[in-house]
Amino acid sequence: MQQLNLRWRSCAFAAVSCLSISLFLFACSSGREGYSEKETFLVTNPIVSDTTYTSEYVADIHSLQNVELRARVKGYIEKIHVDEGQSVNAGQLLFTISSQEYKQEVIKAKAMLTSAIADAKVAEVDLNNVKILVNKNVVSNSELEMAQAKMDAFQAKIEEAKAHEANAILQLSFTEVRAPFSGVINRIINKAGSLIDEGTLLTTLSDNHEVFAYFNVSETDYLNLVEQGKEDKKYGVELIMANHRPHPHKGVIETVEGEVDKSTGNIAFRARFKNPEFVLKNGATGTIKLDHEIEKAMLIPQKSTFEIQDNLYVYVIDDKNMVQLRSIKPTLRIPHLYVVETGLTTKDRILYEGIQRVKEGDLIEPEALSMKDIIAQLALL
Repeated sequence: MQQLNLRWRSCAFAAVSCLSISLFLFACSSGREGYSEKETFLVTNPIVSDTTYTSEYVADIHSLQNVELRARVKGYIEKIHVDEGQSVNAGQLLFTISSQEYKQEVIKAKAMLTSAIADAKVAEVDLNNVKILVNKNVVSNSELEMAQAKMDAFQAKIEEAKAHEANAILQLSFTEVRAPFSGVINRIINKAGSLIDEGTLLTTLSDNHEVFAYFNVSETDYLNLVEQGKEDKKYGVELIMANHRPHPHKGVIETVEGEVDKSTGNIAFRARFKNPEFVLKNGATGTIKLDHEIEKAMLIPQKSTFEIQDNLYVYVIDDKNMVQLRSIKPTLRIPHLYVVETGLTTKDRILYEGIQRVKEGDLIEPEALSMKDIIAQLALL
């Protein structure tokens, strides 16, 4: 019985040992097979194509006309004929300033003119009489010269009186403040009954049926527009308002300033927009969207790139399907894409996805995906 137990234990031990060896060999075999398998990655080739991209610039909105209306004479505001926010027409009466003093000045000026004219008539009669006496040799020529001088003096007084009268009438007209153009009345600073001095601000008037949008463009973008021949044309632009909605009317670039700001490297542009609904107001802000064209640009996806110490790299797949590190130099970053200047050709295969899962020298199983399909996918994002 004891010998039977020993035999059973020996057989059991042998069976367990064989099973353990078999599992170990299977595990080793499985590990080697997994290590030798290659992972599949999407790769693509750079494409050369004409493309466009959109730049956005912060814009300041200004009315077509926006002026301060100031008092040109001193006095009390007798009446305000309009209200804040009211639309007015050119020539419409806005403010009336006390005018009695200026009316008296007009009356006084007219009286002085009448007096000067009367004096001149008397001097003219005297001059004619002296001329008769000179012709009869009764008086000398010196008397004639004196009479002529008096006549000239009175003529000068007439001109002076006329100027004084015109100035008095002008001062009187300043007591009525009228709209210089059609627009919208803004804040009325002083109310009726206020004593104001010459130069006091009464209100501002804005003509908003069209507006100007001023924005600064980088020197690079400006030069690109010059190369496209669009810097001197009515180049269309879009305005995004402060609520992130597009202005319903497209605008055009009208002017470009004559110098580049040395401190910022920018140059100022001015675009004009129609504003028949008067949605845009003077002092508002917005964003100008400006389209740029690039001819024969080499394009690659942004997700294929990564940075090392401020340098941009991609993984290039060689003819043996080995991953190689390649430095590239981009000229422009546009939505989802880079425009590459140097470092790649259209024959290079670059890793499109999975750059975090590989390293230089790895062997992969590439699966080709065309850049046209990638660009079409990115356009949907």
